[in-house]
Amino acid sequence: MTEHWQSRPEGGGRFALWLIRSIALHGGRGFARLFLYPITLYFYWRRKLEREASQAFLARVLPHRVTAWHVLKHIHCFASTMLDRVFLLARGERGFAIEVEGLEALSRYMDEGQGVLLFGSHQGSFEALRAISARRPEVNLRVLLDKQKTPALTELLEALAPEIGDKVIDASQDGTSVAMQMAEACGRGALVAMLADRGREHEVLRRAELLGSPAPFPISPWLLAHTLRVPVVLCFGLYLGGNRYRLVFEAFADRVEIPRPGRAQALDAVIARYAQRVEHYIHAAPYNWFNFYDFWQQDTGAPVRPEPVVLGERPGA
Repeated sequence: MTEHWQSRPEGGGRFALWLIRSIALHGGRGFARLFLYPITLYFYWRRKLEREASQAFLARVLPHRVTAWHVLKHIHCFASTMLDRVFLLARGERGFAIEVEGLEALSRYMDEGQGVLLFGSHQGSFEALRAISARRPEVNLRVLLDKQKTPALTELLEALAPEIGDKVIDASQDGTSVAMQMAEACGRGALVAMLADRGREHEVLRRAELLGSPAPFPISPWLLAHTLRVPVVLCFGLYLGGNRYRLVFEAFADRVEIPRPGRAQALDAVIARYAQRVEHYIHAAPYNWFNFYDFWQQDTGAPVRPEPVVLGERPGA
């Protein structure tokens, strides 16, 4: 349960993902969804750590005793969104009912041509965010994605939508390269989307209250926001069952300020605000939580540091 999430193997393999893709595109979504039941059972029995993490998480949020049925429902919800990524990339919104809330929080910045950081979390489907690209084709959407963590899935998605490769900023690069690419994209008025809840191995983390316990969150998204000096908007693509999704945008800050005096306190405050919104959507859609590891102990091997270093600043300066 304390193994770091980055060390967990990718679910499935190239052949399995190719098979699912072929079944989905040739048989249709309704037919492909039938295969989610054996896939759910397979992962329930074969992925013990993920099963235990799901049970521990659901015990925090559900008001009743957690049974195998609830864990299976949790895994099935995740599998459903993974399957839908195939259709969202290959066919766009066709066949889905995607309701959008809070778009005005984003439109103001887009209309002014400002670059924006979109911070999400591993809840629901971040792929539903591409609905904005379809509805506002003039908007340049870039996504921060670690290609090395899920190489088979990345290959599959790029095969479905070859243009996606040009839209991805590879998070497995060194931090300076990532920051420079994000700065360039924001400078051109792009929306740069990233998930801000997981800390990479050995990344600097700080704790914020989540579901009654302190949980570690990475500081790098907030240091990037401070450095890039662009607005931050939160986004959550919640899966509602069937073919329904709710894409929610919330204005978070016109600017994230992390001043040198009281730097740690400023980071704690901004991360706590983010954690509160993550918790809000956990309660709204608990089965959309897709961190299948012990989230509250994710900082194994990367202890939380008391005094972070701002990007571009020498340690001890």
